[in-house]
Amino acid sequence: MARPLYMDAVITPNRSLSERGFIVLISVVTLANMASAAVFLSMGAVFVPLFLGIDLAALVVAFLVSFQAAKTVERVQVSAREVRVVRETPKTSTVLWESPTAFTRVDLETEADRAIELKLALSGRELPVACALSPRERAEFARALERAIWEARRERI
Repeated sequence: MARPLYMDAVITPNRSLSERGFIVLISVVTLANMASAAVFLSMGAVFVPLFLGIDLAALVVAFLVSFQAAKTVERVQVSAREVRVVRETPKTSTVLWESPTAFTRVDLETEADRAIELKLALSGRELPVACALSPRERAEFARALERAIWEARRERI
C-alpha cells in the first residue's frame, strides 16, 4: 500500500473475561456440577452426572471458540491511492476490500441516534466494517474514516 497512510486502524473484539476469570468461572461451575451430581447420584439418578459433564464440556468449548475469535482483528487502511480492509489472524491475513479512495463512500446507518451499521460502498458493492465496536465507537470511527478519506483525496488534487 502506498505511503503515507491517513488511517491505519486495528479493530479488535472486546472480551471482558480474562484467562484468570475463565479459570475461576470453570472452577465454580465444576464444583457446582460435582455437588449437583453427588445429590442426584444419592437419589439414584445415574445419568444426570453424565449430562452435567456434557454441559461443562460444552461451556469450555464455547469459551475456547470465543477466545480464538478474539484473536481475529480487522485492519482498515486509507492511503491516497486506496482504501483497504484486511482480516488478520495469528496465522493468516485476508484482504476483504480494496477500492480507490477517490470513489469510496462511507455509509453509516443510524436508528434513534445510534450507529447501527457502518459500511464501505463502491459501485453497488458494500462491506460492513467495525462490527466489533459499540454504536458510539462505530459513529466515532465513521467520522474518523470519512476524515481520513477526505484528507487522502486532497493529496491527489
